[in-house]
Amino acid sequence: MAQNPRAPAPRTGDDGELRRALATALLPGIDELTRRVVDDIHAHSGTYASGSPVSRDDLWGICRDNLLRAVEDFGGLPSSGGDGEHAARETGRRRAEQGVPLDTVLQAYRRGGRVMWQVMAEHLRASRGAPDAVGPVAGDRDTELDMAGAVWETIDRSSLVMAESYRLTQLEMQGRQDTRRVALFEALLDGRGDDPAVAAAASAALGVPLHDRYVIVVAAQDPAAPPNPAPVLEEHGIWSFWRPRSGRYAGIVRLAAAGDSGVLLDLLRHRTGATAGVSPEFDRLARAGRALRLAEQALRTLPAKSGAAAAFDDRLAEVLLVGRPEIAERLVTTRLGGVLDMAAERDVLLGTLRVWLDHGCSAARAAELLYCHRNTVLNRIGRIAELTGASAESGEVRLGWALALRALPLLAGEDEQAAGESDLG
Repeated sequence: MAQNPRAPAPRTGDDGELRRALATALLPGIDELTRRVVDDIHAHSGTYASGSPVSRDDLWGICRDNLLRAVEDFGGLPSSGGDGEHAARETGRRRAEQGVPLDTVLQAYRRGGRVMWQVMAEHLRASRGAPDAVGPVAGDRDTELDMAGAVWETIDRSSLVMAESYRLTQLEMQGRQDTRRVALFEALLDGRGDDPAVAAAASAALGVPLHDRYVIVVAAQDPAAPPNPAPVLEEHGIWSFWRPRSGRYAGIVRLAAAGDSGVLLDLLRHRTGATAGVSPEFDRLARAGRALRLAEQALRTLPAKSGAAAAFDDRLAEVLLVGRPEIAERLVTTRLGGVLDMAAERDVLLGTLRVWLDHGCSAARAAELLYCHRNTVLNRIGRIAELTGASAESGEVRLGWALALRALPLLAGEDEQAAGESDLG
């Protein structure tokens, strides 16, 4: 059976008797031993010597408890406090909560063990040759080495318990911090940032200023794309915080450097694979709730699972249309209905119209991009005018065509989105 590393080494014969005698001799002077240990730790640790976050009284109390348990453990004496590991666990818990580095705490344990052994060695040497010395070799060199090893076994056991308690407390603290951070982020997205106390608490929990340049990003949860864009953005020095929300991922992104908005869109499009809508910039955390709604509207204008990313300000016409599907449908029917009925010509005519409108209604420029003759473009535009019963020279007609072209994919997207939300349910 494997031996428990925390279990004290067996004490038999003269060795056990000597350890009990040493422990019994040290107990009446536990306060003086504590003073020597505290002085030694202060002399060798700037963290403890500063008095913050650990005051001298705090250090003294913790050291006394640990030394008392260590002496009792070393001598095989009954624990005066019941649970022999309580002091070590309490040390680990308290120092983790105070933010003292674990290495610093372990160094303090080693300093305490060193002083404890020095005091024991003084007792051993003082008893050398005394008629009432415990054991036949109470003061010889071999005995000192044996006792020194036993002291460090005791300190090691206590250090192990302390370190485990420290790490467990850190994990518990991190869990509480994560829960608080998520709750405050949700409060911002719900529009409760107008309460100054909520906004200030969210700023502290997220570790970002109350006032800065921010955007909200809403990304669809596409199985083919990473669920959280934070690592990709972090590689490029862009801070963000993300949480799943209503079947999507919502994130707040800090645009600390000039040009970060463009970098953000580029990374979303080409590195994450996420289909995402991006809100306009806002300068106060309190405005995150409104920004969330705008980012969601931008996302609704994008084809599902397309991997596209768009800023709200770049999709204003689409946002208006997707919010009023009956108007979008009417635009398509009245402005492009005749073209849509021509199955053989439809794709060519719509493609030509889109390029022609996007390039200032220039037949020459459209012809270059479509690899055809200028007259071919003009003939196709004329055909569209004929099928729709409208004049290609009219600015109002051109606006109607442009809006209808934007509305066309949105109508198909609404059907796809509804099917996708049905699948999620």
